[in-house]
Amino acid sequence: MKTFQVIRCDIVFELKPETEGGYTITVPSLPGCISYSETFEKAMEMIKDAMEGWLAVAREKGVPIPEQFESIRVAAF
Repeated sequence: MKTFQVIRCDIVFELKPETEGGYTITVPSLPGCISYSETFEKAMEMIKDAMEGWLAVAREKGVPIPEQFESIRVAAF
């Protein structure tokens, strides 16, 4: 299956339709930030939680956060 990109608020999301159904979604600029859902719309919602978790851990551990995430409120998009 082909992967496609969605861009929102200057953030690139990569969605991959799975052969068994549903979508795996990643945020390439946040390594390891991944989620899955049965629909495109739900995948976009689910990745917000994954991003919030990734950013919280990064801040706690002192991991550099890409610039476009510094001032963003994940729930806003």
